Amino acid sequence: MKSVLYGVLCLTLAAAPVAAQEQAGPAPGTTAQTLGVPDTAMAELEPALQILDAAGIDPEEFLWDRRIVAVMANSPRDPAFIRQMEDIREQQADLLERDVVVLFDADRNSGSLLRQMLRPRGFMLAIIEKDGQIKQRRPSPRDVREISAAIDHFPLRRQEFLERNPAGR
Repeated sequence: MKSVLYGVLCLTLAAAPVAAQEQAGPAPGTTAQTLGVPDTAMAELEPALQILDAAGIDPEEFLWDRRIVAVMANSPRDPAFIRQMEDIREQQADLLERDVVVLFDADRNSGSLLRQMLRPRGFMLAIIEKDGQIKQRRPSPRDVREISAAIDHFPLRRQEFLERNPAGR
């Protein structure tokens, strides 16, 4: 029963492979015609937030490239887990702008590297900076606005902001 529920959760988050594919973009040399997409629609393709199951993923793969927002729970039926994942899916743009990848693990027996690293007890939200440091751990869901505000206070994020927007533009 547990594996069936976990499978249902994974199916609801099945957009993750599509999001990862959109994040990578089309292969070099791919045109709108080879994709079967009109030229105007090609311009509308935007990268999507990566939301990935932590099973089989080494968090170190994202060092210096992405921040990790880790959503952990003992069960995919945990109301806090469900609420957090829904909020993240609804407000993806803010996290995407901050170079975030969301890794989730809702199986206390998964043994994922992320679970071993964070050792959650029940629900936990953690923010891991690009340098691999765990910057925040929270025992309850947070609004994406709060997560974004926390990230904006990180020194690396401030440096990125200045590099992307010289003279505060």
